[in-house]
Amino acid sequence: MKINILKEKLKKGVGIVERISQKSLTLPVLQNILFKTEKNFLRLSTTNLESAINWWSLSKVEKQGEICIPTKFLSNLLSLLPDRSVSLSVENFIMDLVCDNYKTKIKGINPEEFPIIPQLKDGQIVKVDNFSFCQALSQIINIPSTSTARPEISGIYFVFESNLIKMVATDSFRLAEKKIFVDTNISKKHSLILPQSAAKEVVSVFSEKQGDLKICFSQNQILFEYMMSETDHPQIQFISKLIGGEYPNYEEIIPKKYKTEIEVQRKEFLNQIKSASLFSGKVNEVKLKINPKNNRVEVLSQSPDLGEYKSFFIGDIKGNELVVSFNHRFLIDGVAEIKKDKLSFKLTNEDGPAALKPLGDEDYLYIIMPIKSA
Repeated sequence: MKINILKEKLKKGVGIVERISQKSLTLPVLQNILFKTEKNFLRLSTTNLESAINWWSLSKVEKQGEICIPTKFLSNLLSLLPDRSVSLSVENFIMDLVCDNYKTKIKGINPEEFPIIPQLKDGQIVKVDNFSFCQALSQIINIPSTSTARPEISGIYFVFESNLIKMVATDSFRLAEKKIFVDTNISKKHSLILPQSAAKEVVSVFSEKQGDLKICFSQNQILFEYMMSETDHPQIQFISKLIGGEYPNYEEIIPKKYKTEIEVQRKEFLNQIKSASLFSGKVNEVKLKINPKNNRVEVLSQSPDLGEYKSFFIGDIKGNELVVSFNHRFLIDGVAEIKKDKLSFKLTNEDGPAALKPLGDEDYLYIIMPIKSA
């Protein structure tokens, strides 16, 4: 193998693929990047056996070839090199790297030891606006929690239907649903569960890209692909296994009727809950006393070590008077992801599920369970 590539371009590619390279005592090759030339492209690949990343760049390829190079070592080395052209050549599993007046020899590994990265050739394909998709996914990405008993709720649930994608996440104490509309007409309804770790990598890798993101999925795998701007060739592919099992029927959790509804400025509500959280004690409890008669909500918390907190805000309140307690962390998480200036907070009773959503926007819904009264 012999190629020339700009150091900054190579460093960028390594920075993308190194995200999922991991330490492994049983498979040391997983700590390596696979370098492989494909005609006039250089491909970098990493995998942790659950997911994989491919990155391509146009390069001056003088001789085809491949090799595996230690990820962390190469990343550290590239950060110290000048911004010049890098020459890479490989013989007998040793890479000669030359950049300006820097000359190094790096011991590599036989590329035949590198795991085969599966290719998704058949499956449903959907194109989405990359920025909008990543923004939507980031709104719910931190909600799932690892569960060995119920692995299906450890990931993000996707429903592809018609011109709509629904993303859902839950940890049994709260649930969020985000909808985005796409130009693609999805002929057949399909659902899948993407591991949370994979979803976080999708957001990290693609969130700053402009243009379309292609999503291709089969029964047990999913592919996210972003194309180069200068030629009709992929620039980045992220491939992940899916979580098996059936996602719970989350729509049953969403209340059909509410007894109390509050419309309030998002920023004021968030600031008061954050202030109350400082006094909330070990169970993270913040109490709301809702009075529709004077459109007033009192916010209360107390700690045996720090003291008591009390404030109020004015909102447009309809329905019944109510006293209800929430885990402040879960409440803050839901309010923080609302992008509108005003929000709607709908409640059933002191023990039933409550719903947060942007006022006048049906694309985001956050369901939270109260702390049950003794």
